[in-house]
Amino acid sequence: MNCLWCHEEIIPEITWSNLFQPVSQIPFCTECERELKRLEGPQCQRCGRLTSEKLCADCRSWGNGTTDLLEFNHSIFTYNKMMQDIITKWKYRGDYILGNIFKSYVIEAFKIRFAFLEKDFVAIPIPLSEERMKERGFNQAQVLAEFLPVQHADILTRKHGLKQSKRTRMERISAENPFFIDQHINNPVILVDDIYTTGTTLRHAARLLKEHECPEIYAFTLIRG
Repeated sequence: MNCLWCHEEIIPEITWSNLFQPVSQIPFCTECERELKRLEGPQCQRCGRLTSEKLCADCRSWGNGTTDLLEFNHSIFTYNKMMQDIITKWKYRGDYILGNIFKSYVIEAFKIRFAFLEKDFVAIPIPLSEERMKERGFNQAQVLAEFLPVQHADILTRKHGLKQSKRTRMERISAENPFFIDQHINNPVILVDDIYTTGTTLRHAARLLKEHECPEIYAFTLIRG
């Protein structure tokens, strides 16, 4: 097996503990893995931003004295140079197979952060517009959602608009809700996306879900920007 990023051969380490067991096949070599930076240290309890505050200023403003739409967001990585390069090739250049780099990380994070809640979760990916889907060929959020060991449902649709990466921070925060939904959902939901920046996209989706009887909404993102 070769690393999906650098293409070097991956030679599994054989120890007495795994000698008679199948060796986990993660398509990412140790050298490349070291270049990724996990989100570690004191974090905002709501969005995962690195901060010494229990709730960062952004999350306090989202709540605005009332209950936030999101119970919390969990992210795995920070957005360093290595992650930026991988995301660019995976998301914007259509290298679908690169998403498999993240499968084991997603499963591990779910077990640590969500499994103990013992809820009948449904994973809902943040959708692309029809035009963006044709342009990219796949939805990276849907790939991540399918890695989660829970049922998933593509019940949100999105109208076409300016790419989030092209918007300023204030443009993102003040943007109108781009999502539509035509059914109720009674399960707790995990909204899935590749990156959390301002939290606006996730809260737009969460607002619609709340209006359609969803009892609790969590967020799972690969990266905290």
